[in-house]
Amino acid sequence: MNQNTMASDGKNSVAASAYTINLENFRIRLKSFYSHWKEHKTDLWGSTDVIAVATPPASEDLRYLKSSALNIWLLGYEFPETIMVFMKKQIHLLCSQKKASLLEVIKKSSKEAVGVEVVIHVKARSDGGAALMEEIFCAVRAQSKSDGHESPVVGQIAKEASEGKLLEKWAEKLNNSKFLLSDVTNGFSELFAVKDDSELTSVRKAAYLTASVMKNVVVPKLEKVIDEEKKVTHSSLMDDTEKAILDPTRAKVKLKAENVDICYPPVFQSGGEFDLRPTASSNDENLYYESTSVIICAIGSRYNSYCSNLARTFLIDANTVQSKAYGVLLKAHEAAIGALNPGSKVSAAYQAALSLVEKDAPELVANLTKSAGTGIGIEFRESGLSLNAKNDRELKAGMVFNVSLGFQNLQAQTNNPKTDKFSLLLADTVIVSEKKPEVLTSASSKAVKDVAYSFNEDEDEEEEQKIPKAEVNGNEPFLSKATLRSENNEMSKEEQRRQHQAELARQKNEETARRLAGDGTKTGDARGGARVLGDLIAYKNVNDMPPFRELIIQIDQKNEAILLPIHGSMVPFHVATVKSVNSQQDTNKSWFIRIIFNVPGTPFNPHDANSLKYQGSIHLKEVSFRSKDSRHISEMVQQIKTLRRQVMSRESERAERATLVTQEKLQLAGGKFKSIRLPDLWIRPPFGGRGRKISGTLEAHVNGFRYSTSRQNERVDIMYGNIKHAFFQPAEKEMITLLHFHLHNHIMVGNKKTKDVQFYVEVMDVVQTLGGGRRSANDPDEIEEEQRERDRKNRISIDFQNFVNKVSDLWGQTQFRGLDLEFDQPLRDLGFHGVPHKSSAFIVPTSSCLVELIETPFLVITLSEIEIVNLERVELGQKSFDMAIVFKDFKKSVLRIDSIPSSSLEGIKEWLDAADIKYYESRMNLNWAPILKRITDDPQTFIDEGGWEFLNLEASDSDSGNTEDSDQGYEPSDVQSDSVSDDEDDDSESLVESDEDDNDDDSDEDLEEEEEEGKTWEELEREASKADREKGNESDSEEERKRRKMKAFGKGRVPDRGGPPKRAKLR
Repeated sequence: MNQNTMASDGKNSVAASAYTINLENFRIRLKSFYSHWKEHKTDLWGSTDVIAVATPPASEDLRYLKSSALNIWLLGYEFPETIMVFMKKQIHLLCSQKKASLLEVIKKSSKEAVGVEVVIHVKARSDGGAALMEEIFCAVRAQSKSDGHESPVVGQIAKEASEGKLLEKWAEKLNNSKFLLSDVTNGFSELFAVKDDSELTSVRKAAYLTASVMKNVVVPKLEKVIDEEKKVTHSSLMDDTEKAILDPTRAKVKLKAENVDICYPPVFQSGGEFDLRPTASSNDENLYYESTSVIICAIGSRYNSYCSNLARTFLIDANTVQSKAYGVLLKAHEAAIGALNPGSKVSAAYQAALSLVEKDAPELVANLTKSAGTGIGIEFRESGLSLNAKNDRELKAGMVFNVSLGFQNLQAQTNNPKTDKFSLLLADTVIVSEKKPEVLTSASSKAVKDVAYSFNEDEDEEEEQKIPKAEVNGNEPFLSKATLRSENNEMSKEEQRRQHQAELARQKNEETARRLAGDGTKTGDARGGARVLGDLIAYKNVNDMPPFRELIIQIDQKNEAILLPIHGSMVPFHVATVKSVNSQQDTNKSWFIRIIFNVPGTPFNPHDANSLKYQGSIHLKEVSFRSKDSRHISEMVQQIKTLRRQVMSRESERAERATLVTQEKLQLAGGKFKSIRLPDLWIRPPFGGRGRKISGTLEAHVNGFRYSTSRQNERVDIMYGNIKHAFFQPAEKEMITLLHFHLHNHIMVGNKKTKDVQFYVEVMDVVQTLGGGRRSANDPDEIEEEQRERDRKNRISIDFQNFVNKVSDLWGQTQFRGLDLEFDQPLRDLGFHGVPHKSSAFIVPTSSCLVELIETPFLVITLSEIEIVNLERVELGQKSFDMAIVFKDFKKSVLRIDSIPSSSLEGIKEWLDAADIKYYESRMNLNWAPILKRITDDPQTFIDEGGWEFLNLEASDSDSGNTEDSDQGYEPSDVQSDSVSDDEDDDSESLVESDEDDNDDDSDEDLEEEEEEGKTWEELEREASKADREKGNESDSEEERKRRKMKAFGKGRVPDRGGPPKRAKLR
């Protein structure tokens, strides 16, 4: 059944109101139809005056009809149980009310395109339609009289049977109407043969999906089955492959599932029973893969109703007969494809294949299929475009063919009945173009080395010893894939990966060199600019100060000031100038309050805009007061801390809002466009405030989303143009189902500045059983509770999926195509555990990102922004390793994912290689800050010394010789010149990133920590030095300390062999 089919009662797979006909396509194609009809009226359209097309009811069976193809080609959608009658000045449509409401929009476009009037006849559900048919016949007769003809010639698709009461009635009345009937099948075949750009795009996407399923799903599945000697039926392989087509993410393809379908159930054949006809099917026999066996796989997928096809033959321990036959077929297939050139005859393809077989293996001519394929498009087999020896139609650019060629019923000359008879088949989807044929399914290799498998190693070695010269002459048995059941297979995969990584390294170094050459001199402070507060003015003049009766510390909440008694006067200080405040009791039972101020120009307090205005000013560093009133002291400390926290929070929010990019205004849905809603969602990060958290509703409007709760101040707008990545993650092993948006620019959620906004629902309630006793698995209450949880989980998943589908349809509209928006789903099978921040999490790749969307802070890494990945602490015996991700923007800090289990290493390597990401391995952790600084400071040296290859341990090991200095192609020097400043040294003191990384989410905690600090940086240094002298640690020489400090630059730390490696704390 076509995925673009409307149901008989007018209901379609998506809401009828949501579907719109592409009027631009309709105008172009209707004009093309009438022009073609007029130009080829005699030779292709049977001299018809009227063309009548009746589309039968929808069917669950896969079938291809010319009437359905016309609907989809002209309207973009199939309209079952609809009769279309095309005349010179009118188009008559007979259909139900709901279809009629959709077709109303084509009236104006038809008039503009070809000057015809559209007349819609609406059939009531209880009406047989006879009277409406008679009205159409009267219009046909009236046109015929005006043209001077007694009996009009009516064209129809003769081979399509009449199905359903409406079409049977139509056929009966048409046959009794005394009209002259003519078959117009050839006219439609010629009309559909040459595809326009939008059609070719759909064919390309379908072919890409087909080739990806074969490459990423079918071939690995077959290899695993054969390697593990499993018993698997052809029909089960068919089912698995069909699921992969219908869910493109399984084949690592980023296409919407609702737009794809199968062309036919995938075909798997082996064991001597082969059928090369397009109608072949998979049986329930087990896959046969013993020596000299042959396996044929054929799959086809559709995208937006346009078909593609691919077939491959796999050989197991092929003998000489099979090897030669496949080699000939491969050449013949390439010859047929090469003959598809504009201006040539269609028959040229088959003639080219036949000529090659007659030349290279005349004994196989009788077994060659009688056709080299057919045209393909909306129909899987386009009539009139068969690639046989008799078809003399002309090839044109834009035609698409399923080039399918094979040998049927060959003899392998073995004693095994399951291998003695075999067949071979190859098929590809090909576009005829002006330059040379474009093979759309070439991603799935048909080369001998990729389809032939060898298991009998001893026999192979004997054959190699017997016929070493045959290989030189070009008549050799072809090279086969390495044996799956031996170590050679793993070596082969590793070797392929190594070669691919070497190529990636070359490309990456060239890309980095180009980028550094254009932007290599720019450096930036990774810490960013200092936070600038507003003007710190407590009072504009003395008269604004509040009156005071006694000289005690006072707090002015309104003006955010602290009034301190100094030398008999009350001196005001803005609370933002306070760094910390604390109190303590001395031995005389007196209480002290100590206030430490921010002094610009000292460590951690750089000059800001305010301090630069008054560079000659004298700053107060700290002040202490003594009092017998402990209660007053405590109140003052608490009030100062509270007021300071409020002011700092407000200024921080103001500064963050000042850096926000101005967003466009949300256009609310209304009128024809109804908003798409998903209720009862929670948001992360949550809104601020002390009130009880409440759920809200997410709505999709014209140009963005709006999330709101019942509180007026809790509202967030997310513009479609600001969305960088969108994710939909259904709950599998998690407690929540979620939608996550990673943005280009920050927005404010409450008082938090964020680039990640998530909406989620808990799929099950957290329940604690009172009493702590274990319940029986057969407990009815337990079973009922589990069933309720499953129902709730499924219901939530369906609601989210429906929302995602509707939004995806909205994003598919013309105005959003430039944004490239699509919901991505994490690929759980490729996931691994690691520590990206402070706790362990399950990190999952998607088609374009690496994400962790459950724990906060979230992790979203765009793969296209990654420069290289370094896998650190990779060594035999280690239980875990680390991953360092270096971004193309060297100003960004290297992101680390720590404590990844070693069991995930191979899977991560395969994923990185498949994603075309260059990775390296090292036995130690590297300190990346000085490495990146060295690269940006001196990019030419980095390029001249081999780029990233200084990380390549294999290359360094092979080039090492007897000198230790050649261990790395490029590495920041261990020894720095005497001119290196102490400040630069301080940047290189740690081998692993510190646990004290800046974190915006912990800003409140940072404020609390600052308030507890009672000593300045200089005092802490003096105390540390004094403590070292008391412990006798000053015995280390200056040279020794300098050597230890220098060692940190660009070097890693080798784990201690005697125990677990010394590691930084989990962040």
